Amino acid sequence: MSHRPSSGLAAVSTALLAMSRHLEVRDVLKTIVASARDLLDAQYAALGVPDDHGGFAQFVVDGVTDEQWKAIGPLPRQHGILAAMLRDARTERLADVREDPRFEGWPSAHPDMSDFLGLPIKDGDEIIGALFLANKRCPGPGGGCGFTEEDEELLAILAQHAAIALTNARLYERSRELTIAEERSRLAHELHDAVSQKLFSLRLTAQAAAALVDRDPSRAKGELQQVAALAAEAADELRAAVVELRPAALDEDGLINTLRTQIQVLDRAHSARVTFDTCGTRALPAAQEEALLRVAQEALHNALRHSGADRVDVVLARWGPSGAILSVTDNGKGFDPRTVRRAGRHLGLVSMRDRASGVGGKLKVRSSPGQGTTIEMEVPGG
Repeated sequence: MSHRPSSGLAAVSTALLAMSRHLEVRDVLKTIVASARDLLDAQYAALGVPDDHGGFAQFVVDGVTDEQWKAIGPLPRQHGILAAMLRDARTERLADVREDPRFEGWPSAHPDMSDFLGLPIKDGDEIIGALFLANKRCPGPGGGCGFTEEDEELLAILAQHAAIALTNARLYERSRELTIAEERSRLAHELHDAVSQKLFSLRLTAQAAAALVDRDPSRAKGELQQVAALAAEAADELRAAVVELRPAALDEDGLINTLRTQIQVLDRAHSARVTFDTCGTRALPAAQEEALLRVAQEALHNALRHSGADRVDVVLARWGPSGAILSVTDNGKGFDPRTVRRAGRHLGLVSMRDRASGVGGKLKVRSSPGQGTTIEMEVPGG
């Protein structure tokens, strides 16, 4: 494989076009990092999106294998060179990052890096990310020559367009979330109006039947038949509303892609690292997929809001000949399930168990104080 550096207008154009093809934030981040690494022919590239707590809401790397990334450990904090770029908003080009007085070391599994180029990604005056490159690849016995002023200029151009692509992707995701919220609000109003009218009619008809039971049993019987008919209509309308409320993304993208997208959003929004992995699963009946999604959402909510975890792992795998098993595991403070039940608190466990049993599945909860929590749901296939 050649390590000849990409250069010229064609290379820049290719990088910019690649960024403009994507609408999902995570995809845009990955494309920016890969484009920067390719354009400047660096061994490593990374892009960090800061959160509000001194860490990174998202940190995307290129040039590091999945095994290396797992071995490195939690996302970095905003310190050393990373903090300087986010704070001072200026480009940093260093011959050897390890000799800089702000350098604070790496985890033991971190790859060794020397020459370094980094700059902030800005939307107006706001710093929305920082782009880093390390280990410029050059021909020759040593293989390294350091980043140049031309590299710095190219990366600055890329960063300007990266800011536009990232901002557009965020606006797209926000617009989609608002559209979904508005549609659900509309359905909720329609459901409220329709069911309220039916329940009001049911109550009046039942009261009329009660008044007629003694003095006109035959008319009372007719009113009770009307009660049964109204109840059936209300049940039909509720079922229709539930079908409409099924997540649109689930119908369009399927369970795996819907889970992956939602988990990526949570990974960006929280300081905890949220991961998703899947193995050997097949498409399931709609009811099973929705139940798995709802349980995953409830378990993730508990883990991110109440457990104090800094890592949550979601795994969806094949179970039996055609079913699936979902597990949501956090390394938080855990709890004693018996104490929770005695205290009358449920943490959504009752709802999750109901969803599992409603599709012929089972829910298991494993937790103890200080040992984290695992929520596991098994569902049969169709």
